Amino acid sequence: MDMWISRHLVVIWLHLLYPSEALPRYSNGFFYQDVMNGNGNGEIFYSGVRLYVESPSPSVAAVQGSNVTLPCHYRYEPEIKTPRRTRVKWFRVTATDGSREEDVMVAIGARHRSYGGYQGRVRLRRDAPGDASLVINSLNVDDTGFYRCEVIDGLEDESVTVELEFRGVVFPYHSPRGRYQLNFHEAKQACEEQGATLATFDQLFVAWQEGLDWCNVGWLADGTAQYPVSNPRAACGGSDLAPGLRSYGPRHQHLDRFDAFCFTSSLRGAVYFLEQPLKVNFTEAQQACLHDGSQIAKVGQLYAAWRFLGLDRCDAGWLADGSVRYPITSGRQNCGPREPGVRTFGYPPRHQKHGVYCYKSHW
Repeated sequence: MDMWISRHLVVIWLHLLYPSEALPRYSNGFFYQDVMNGNGNGEIFYSGVRLYVESPSPSVAAVQGSNVTLPCHYRYEPEIKTPRRTRVKWFRVTATDGSREEDVMVAIGARHRSYGGYQGRVRLRRDAPGDASLVINSLNVDDTGFYRCEVIDGLEDESVTVELEFRGVVFPYHSPRGRYQLNFHEAKQACEEQGATLATFDQLFVAWQEGLDWCNVGWLADGTAQYPVSNPRAACGGSDLAPGLRSYGPRHQHLDRFDAFCFTSSLRGAVYFLEQPLKVNFTEAQQACLHDGSQIAKVGQLYAAWRFLGLDRCDAGWLADGSVRYPITSGRQNCGPREPGVRTFGYPPRHQKHGVYCYKSHW
């Protein structure tokens, strides 16, 4: 009798431990099967709906100071009709090998939290079901790089990476004292004073692909000194060399002196040539812009207006660094070479009379 009772108790216990009905369903709606592997460890095998995270654009280009959307969408196969409670996390990859990441934001349903310098500047777009795109407002130079969109639904976790690049323009810059007067730190400061940053290798490479040809060596953001050559010639490293970027490699950041390659993608206002009856010296040019409710334009602002807004003016004007330049988008007689570009007269004596380019901020 005791043996019969014991057998029935064992059978009941086994049914409780290993139910024979359908596979266990977890609260996230996915189906899994729990099996025992050869080592006696529990292992969960996927056997149902699959989560996919995708981006229609692997890279996005924007202008500094603007707003940008990094696209990220998730879906299920087979399609699920009932809305799901997912967690969306965005990270910025801070190491070239992807080993370090910086938290940007996390969102669950309508609740979200942003981190660090992204606080108050980011949100999820959520224009449609499955839209986890990240909106970043007021872009700054530190926002460029790779971002990872991660979507988590229960035990399912998928992600996709999107690159954020600045759409901008690279321009060569040298000191008012002359060529090759800037060490690395002075070059960095000079670019920043003109509304720009030191260009990266990738930015200079893109500029060379677009036709930049400059036979003077300049600092880049990585501490190397390089220059782009589109038309090989004897004075630029030799006519027998192929077109490309000529590199001096890493240089001593305090002792070595070169020019600079600056990069700008910021234009938060309007650059314009100030119409006035008489030409002015440099001091009068500064005062004329102030009197017009603006300020004298920086070199980076003039380049940005030329590149992004098509500013075209065959009138030389003072800029904030004491140089005299003018922007041409359509080459024509008496306006310099036929190719588009920003023409320069260098740094003339400040008592000379010229026009002036002013800059009026929109915010």
